[in-house]
Amino acid sequence: MPQPPLLSIVGRKHAGKTTTAVRLAAALGARGVRVMTIKHGTHTFNLDPSNTDTYRHFHEGGAERVAMIAPDRFALVMRWPEEATPQEIAERHMGDADIVLCEGFKRHAIPKVEVFRRAAHERPLFGSGEIDDEQVVAMVTDAEDLTPPFPVFRFGDPAWLQQLADWVERHWVRRAPPERGG
Repeated sequence: MPQPPLLSIVGRKHAGKTTTAVRLAAALGARGVRVMTIKHGTHTFNLDPSNTDTYRHFHEGGAERVAMIAPDRFALVMRWPEEATPQEIAERHMGDADIVLCEGFKRHAIPKVEVFRRAAHERPLFGSGEIDDEQVVAMVTDAEDLTPPFPVFRFGDPAWLQQLADWVERHWVRRAPPERGG
């Protein structure tokens, strides 16, 4: 399956990246868009606490891969020698998505929506030299005085989320063909 479109939500710490990504995913999902997400972390993680059997399989048993299966969920934890790119993850595991929203990955070559809140930071990443400005395609902000060369969605506008979802759906969503029934 080909790689679905990726759009990354970036910003400085406490800018509102997670809240924006979650709200955008929900708004698009409510429209029937098949949304999948990838969250970039800078530290390792555990999906289950140390008192679970799957934790023990992975950490004590040293299993290379551990699948956790329940009636309504599936998770696969695996070891790998180096961090995969969001493009690799999307192509390998999310090819049937209409869009993959990423959170983070500000140094990867993915189109980016910057979340900038003047209430949290003095200036945005855009124009700072910290990211490739050519990859920033939109901004969600509380700053009324910013006029970058791309669409800006203002937190002060009660319709900002719907406007952002409209824009993402129009410019980034690729509708995957429906799955065939067996």
